[in-house]
Amino acid sequence: MSDLIDDPREGENAPEFSVTELSGAIKRMIEGEFSHVRIKGEVGRVSFPRSGHVYLDLKDDRSVIAAVMWKGVAARVSTRPEEGMEVVATGRLTTFPGQSKYQLMIDDIKPAGVGALMAMLEKRKAMLQAEGLFASERKKPLPFLPEIIGVVTSPSGAVIRDILHRLRDRFPRKVLLWPVAVQGEQCATQVANAIEGFNKLTPGGAMPRPDLIIVARGGGSLEDLWGFNEEVVARAAAASDIPLISAVGHETDTTLIDFVSDKRAPTPTAAAELAVPVRLELLAWVEEQGARLTRGLEQGLRQRDQRLRDLSRALPRADALLQTPRQRLDTAADTLPRALQSGVQSRRVALAEKSGGLSDRTLLRMIEIQRQRLGRSADRLSPEALGRDIRQKKDKLQSTVQRLQFLGERQTSKLRGQLDSLAGLAEAYSYTNTLQRGFALVRGDGALVKTAEAARAAQVLELEFADGRMTVGQSDTPPPTPPTAPAKPAEKPAPKTAPKAKTLPPEQGSLF
Repeated sequence: MSDLIDDPREGENAPEFSVTELSGAIKRMIEGEFSHVRIKGEVGRVSFPRSGHVYLDLKDDRSVIAAVMWKGVAARVSTRPEEGMEVVATGRLTTFPGQSKYQLMIDDIKPAGVGALMAMLEKRKAMLQAEGLFASERKKPLPFLPEIIGVVTSPSGAVIRDILHRLRDRFPRKVLLWPVAVQGEQCATQVANAIEGFNKLTPGGAMPRPDLIIVARGGGSLEDLWGFNEEVVARAAAASDIPLISAVGHETDTTLIDFVSDKRAPTPTAAAELAVPVRLELLAWVEEQGARLTRGLEQGLRQRDQRLRDLSRALPRADALLQTPRQRLDTAADTLPRALQSGVQSRRVALAEKSGGLSDRTLLRMIEIQRQRLGRSADRLSPEALGRDIRQKKDKLQSTVQRLQFLGERQTSKLRGQLDSLAGLAEAYSYTNTLQRGFALVRGDGALVKTAEAARAAQVLELEFADGRMTVGQSDTPPPTPPTAPAKPAEKPAPKTAPKAKTLPPEQGSLF
């Protein structure tokens, strides 16, 4: 036996596997033996990448196994894995040949018992409370008498019948039912969508918007009521603009929606009692208030009547108040005829005095005076006077026109002299005159050259003289042959008014 072991040729007849073949064989063996397993453990590291998949570790006190939950499964399961949560995962084992590791592909995951659910509930409760969703100042008051009540519950349970019966007994109102599943995997999503749906309804639209929302469910175990402990339900209830009453379970049951709702009712029947008052009690109260108002009005009228009677006793009688005015009226009536006669007599005397000065002779004298005044005015308005005035105005206008013509000619002559002076200055400062005196304008590669360095850097230099241009340097066309004896241009005499310029304007380029 020892010889066989020590023989280096031992095992030469064993089959050879490639790495891929061996990894595939191991994968088939593990997936065949562990095609369906349930593992209980604590959630360790959890990763939620943007792809939607979930990667996590399941561990106990001695071992760790990697697990993956694909996007479709992650969207379907009701439990979101969190670090430190004790869960029971169902799935199958598989291998990942690229890294020589095995992992659990999870098909379902649930908390491991009531203790894990309570721990998860307390963690969510602490998180939402830290965000301020349980604060009392953010809770909205319930309407005293809502016109429309929205109910979120199962349409086939006894809860909706209890609510409708209690509303009918207390104060009948219009009820809108949004049917949802009150337990199971779809419970949380449907309840949250129902709350958001009621809030999205338009007031006064085809489907009326409720004034109050009741989320109700009967009693049950912690697992049955777990849908109302989901974070999505709590956040939807907290974001509701419509006042919301939670009535989930019996009086001893408490869920997260109870903490974020505007009012908690111990039972669905109690929620209906909180929603509306008792109609008979309200009618009795209204009648009582009406009776009190009537008694108050009657008592006020009696008090005012008595007060008026008391004040009337202190007032004097009407006959006593009218005695003095009657006496003054009688006295005035007695003196009125005499006053009228006296007034007529005085006005008659004044009229006689005025009429004495209005004789015929006086009127004729006044007419003669007015006629004389009119004659003097007519003399001033004769045609001869008007013609004489027109001739004077015409002579004055002619004199004014002549004076304006003289001033215009003098101003034009002055401006013409200034224009001639400026034209002489422009001719004196022109660079063409400078070229006539033997200077040249230099351009390098088409641009003006102002320095020696720019001239050395240019490939082609173009020189402009008074009688033409020439090119110096490399060019596609041969430079023109300079004339043997260029004619000397005649110098124009500089104008006497132009000053001697020692420098040229910088925009004219370099001259030499």
